[in-house]
Parts: sequence; structure tokens; C-alpha cells
Amino acid sequence: MTDGAALPEFVRLVSHPLRWQLIAELARSDLRVRELVAIVDEPQNLVSYHLRLLRDGGLVSARRSSFDARDSYYHLDLERCAIALADVGVALHPALRMAPVPSAPMRRSGRVSVLFVCSGNSARSPIAEALLRRHAGNRVHVSSAGTRPKDRIHPHAVRVLREQYDIDIEAQAPRPLDSTRSRRFDRVVTLCDKAREALPDGEYWPRAHWSIADPAAGDESRSSYSRYLSAAAEIDTRVRQLLPSLSTEKED
Repeated sequence: MTDGAALPEFVRLVSHPLRWQLIAELARSDLRVRELVAIVDEPQNLVSYHLRLLRDGGLVSARRSSFDARDSYYHLDLERCAIALADVGVALHPALRMAPVPSAPMRRSGRVSVLFVCSGNSARSPIAEALLRRHAGNRVHVSSAGTRPKDRIHPHAVRVLREQYDIDIEAQAPRPLDSTRSRRFDRVVTLCDKAREALPDGEYWPRAHWSIADPAAGDESRSSYSRYLSAAAEIDTRVRQLLPSLSTEKED
């Protein structure tokens, strides 16, 4: 085999049936090993082995759970996958160079309803709410709530949205999760591991989980604002990746 015909690393990684199944599940939600084991119905040592290969290949990362540090959540890097897919096309033929695809318009009647949940509803979930509203406009009805809401939105969350995204949520107050029980949502997204565990069984479906590090964790030094910048950037990436899937909600 010549160098020009060598199998691209991305193709080698995702062509294995079990690895493809794992990344397909992680494309929908961050998950723990035991959850992936139950979904794919394979031994844990085999699932862990293939997750390690995906991590070594840079497609999957892991973050310790803030609910139970003995657990880790696995996350698929969709942007890296997109870059790798584009590179595979070019490697096959220059005519297959991929161009960015514009966001599809909502084709269903009515607006999709999305709820973001974290523990305090003071940073991660209101940031996600504000960013989805900005990106989707009136195509999506979006709310946020907390399982144990704080007294106010964290000043750093207000600041990062104002300075980085030109969004003002200073007048907004945290909302309790109980206030949403009478409403129906097309998508519920938890952004902290503790909130995911606190959601009542049988309620708030369909769910997805984004294991976002708590920017309020640690001391309140001058460096703490940088944690909010990082959290907002990660949330913004995930919100933009969420939009295409919302455009097909309930079209079946």
C-alpha cells in the first residue's frame, strides 16, 4: 500500500462497530462508562478499552463527576470530528472539500421548547439559556432552572455575557425547577452532574447531559473570572452544536 492510499486515522478509529456505537451515543449526551456499558451491552473492560482508543485519538475526553469523583463523564468533541471528516474528504479527492452548512430553518409548526438545568441556576444554565436565545431567536422557546436555586445570578456570569456576547441578564433571577413542572419541554439539558442526579425519575424527558465544570468551584480570586470565560465558551460551542438537532425535532 502506498502512503497516498493509507487509511486515515479518523476512519480507522470510527470504522470499528463498537467505537462507532460509542461515539453515536456520546454525540447525544455526555455519559458514564456504566451507562455506555448498559447501552451497548458489552463488558465494561471492552468498552473502557475502546474509549481509551477514542481518547488517545483525540475524539473523546473525560471529566471527573462533580457528584461522585469516582465517576467520569465522557464527551465527544464534535468540532474535532467535523475537522477530521473534512480532512478525510480532501484526502480522497480535492472535489470532496466540505463547505460549512448553514443552519437549517425550523420546519415544524410552533417553537421547540428547551430547558437548561443546573444546581443553582446562577451561572451555567442561565448562560446556556441566554446563548441559545441569541443563536436561535424566536425559533426556540428556552428557559433555565435550578434544583437548588441561588439568591442571584453570579456577577461573573452577568459580566461574561455582557462583555463577550453583548447580552444583558442582570435583571434575571434564578428560578426553581419546581416552577417548570407544569410545562412540557422538547429537550431538557442538564449542565452539572449534581443536577443530573437530582432530576426526578420519570420527569423532564427527553434528556441530554453536558458535564460542564462549575466555574464557581474554588476560591474567588482574580483568576476566577477566567473560569466563567471558559465555561461560557464551552457552553456556546455546545449550544451551536445543539441547534441543528433542534431543527428536526418532531418532524417524524
